Amino acid sequence: MQRCRHRFNCWLLLCLPLVIGIASAGDRTRIPWTARQLRGTAEPAPPFRATRVWSKLEVKAPVYLRAEPGSQRLLVVDHKAGGTEPGGIVAFDNQVDPAVVQPVLATDFLIYGFCFDPLYVQNRWIYVISNGPVKEAVKRNRISRWTISRDASGKAEPDSELVILEWESNGHNGGDLAFGPDGMLYCPTGDGTTDSDPLATGQGLNDLLAVMIRIDVRGATPDRAYSIPADNPFIAVSGARPEIWAYGFRNPWRLDIDQQTGEVWVGQNGQDLWEQVYRVQRGQNYGWSVQEGSHPFYTERPRGSEPVAPPAAEHSHAEARSLTGGIVCRNTEFAELEGCFLYGDYSTGRVWGIRSENGQTTFHRELADTTLQIAGFARGHSGEILIADHGGGIWKLERTPPEQPFEFPQRLSETGLYQSVPEHQMAPGVLPYSVNVPFWSDGAHKQRWMAVPDLETIEYTTPRGWNFPNGSVLVKSFWLEQQQGNPSTRFPIETRLMVRWQNEWTGYSYRWNEQGTDAELVSREGIDADFSITDATTGVAKKQTWHYPSRAECMVCHSRAANYVLGLCEPQMNCVVPDGSGGTIGQLDLLEQLSYFSKPISKPAAERLKLFPPEDQSATLAVRAASWLHANCASCHVEAGGGNSQFSAEITELPEKRRLIDAPPVHSTFDLTSPRLIAPGAPTSSVLLHRISHRDRSRMPPIGSLVPDPVGVDLIRRWIEQIEPAD
Repeated sequence: MQRCRHRFNCWLLLCLPLVIGIASAGDRTRIPWTARQLRGTAEPAPPFRATRVWSKLEVKAPVYLRAEPGSQRLLVVDHKAGGTEPGGIVAFDNQVDPAVVQPVLATDFLIYGFCFDPLYVQNRWIYVISNGPVKEAVKRNRISRWTISRDASGKAEPDSELVILEWESNGHNGGDLAFGPDGMLYCPTGDGTTDSDPLATGQGLNDLLAVMIRIDVRGATPDRAYSIPADNPFIAVSGARPEIWAYGFRNPWRLDIDQQTGEVWVGQNGQDLWEQVYRVQRGQNYGWSVQEGSHPFYTERPRGSEPVAPPAAEHSHAEARSLTGGIVCRNTEFAELEGCFLYGDYSTGRVWGIRSENGQTTFHRELADTTLQIAGFARGHSGEILIADHGGGIWKLERTPPEQPFEFPQRLSETGLYQSVPEHQMAPGVLPYSVNVPFWSDGAHKQRWMAVPDLETIEYTTPRGWNFPNGSVLVKSFWLEQQQGNPSTRFPIETRLMVRWQNEWTGYSYRWNEQGTDAELVSREGIDADFSITDATTGVAKKQTWHYPSRAECMVCHSRAANYVLGLCEPQMNCVVPDGSGGTIGQLDLLEQLSYFSKPISKPAAERLKLFPPEDQSATLAVRAASWLHANCASCHVEAGGGNSQFSAEITELPEKRRLIDAPPVHSTFDLTSPRLIAPGAPTSSVLLHRISHRDRSRMPPIGSLVPDPVGVDLIRRWIEQIEPAD
């Protein structure tokens, strides 16, 4: 491929004076960034949006709500302390703007959901699914029936609990209940752990984990408070629990049953890469943990007798990270959604609708893109669609009104970030920054800037990403060398922006033109492009494929667990940079002097976290290896990050809690001899080294790179070689 003559030596950027973002090197006066043109999103507005209702209502972390039959009350499951305390069920009258909730039920179990008896107006029975006791190490799921008082208090009668069914479950508990038009009670359950089915129960029928329960709560027997419906599919299977209607679930979170068709819809939290929506049918196997949705997972595990049924819909973690099932729209205010199963995502706030006819999907589209932590949906008394926001509050779905036209910048030159795009000269107030250990990007050279609007400030946190105000933009540009090893042949290929708007980060990619004079916005889906690169060793031209990520792919690595902002954190930013006058200064100190932080940094410089690059001989080999793993792996391999190999790559994790050295792999062994994640002294037996060395299906990281990092691979290999085996 012929390239233009325009070249830009990326290394010169490191020598640019920091006065781009300050008035002068001497007085450290910050220049405000005022030329911003990035707001809104690049996509057309979806047809619906969420608006807050009952704004004065005192609910802290709602996860579930339902309209009470025969009244104007809404009942809400409201958790406390981030879900670690039980909270309970509260109620409020559906008035104009109520402020006070009334307690209905509080227990020492963590309540997930409830449903009203079909004859609730007559019998006042409510069925509750919960897990606990919360202060005990071993917990159990419980389905209970309570009676709601008819007096003015509207509370659950204290001694009215009837425990219908219990089973041990210590995470991935599922959590919902619903009656079908057949009068049976349905309850989806998870695999009962906080990991990837270590009990190997997903394909079994001998317990009540990872299944859909279906029982008859009208037909109590002498030994239990329910009976088994005669048409349950596994009654005659030896060793099977007769309560099971279907199986193979990981952590089904919310279900609804269409009272017109009997269809059972479930939204499920996925594991590593996929989230699922299921239309659950009698006797079917939904694959966990042999499969994650329609994709292979523990392929070597035994599977159930029934073939694996595919999901009705699935979303990669590029667009959803924690799916919340919803409601079937019947008699709502939106006729076009009639018969749709509405569901959303806790992490991204998106809402989708799906409809099927005769078992085939006939409608599936994104309906709204909110900023909510969606924990549940409900139908209001008047057919309105309500959303429980775990971040606090209840919201209503409404049509998106016509907006004032705004053209999202299609070129870098339109963003307000640059004074001169061809010369890579940034606008006043756009500040360059450096990181200690860059994420490997297939040999590309990178430079970074941040633009914080006006004189607003950043909340400094440690060790993960900082909190930025809305309107902030993070900029990262990439260059390749047409002749490997020759900086003078570098040419720009991509600039990525992370834009914070309406309390969310969104990633955008701009592709540079052949002349290197401007870059155009890449489509939402992302694209691939091939470049001709001359090999430094052979002198022969070779093809290098460059992937411009989709909007959603950006957010896989820029995860919620890492607080979205990867490079702008203490261990990465704790380095020395040019001060603009020929000297150097600590980068964190510079930012503090420029008043970028809302509060002074509390720790002295000597106590701040720091990553060390592979070539820095001032640090031990183990520290450099830990730094590389943090930079390249910790956005997923961290608590609640989605990484499934059970180890933590975060630099602050205690060695004994990393679960990395001499730890057995939980997935494929890749035919390695005596495999361990890290086999002390044995690189050829180390699964982690194998995965970072390859770019097939086993590759790590799973996205963001098409070529292994030779320096990183060599670093990890040498580190493994010097680890002493345990006695």
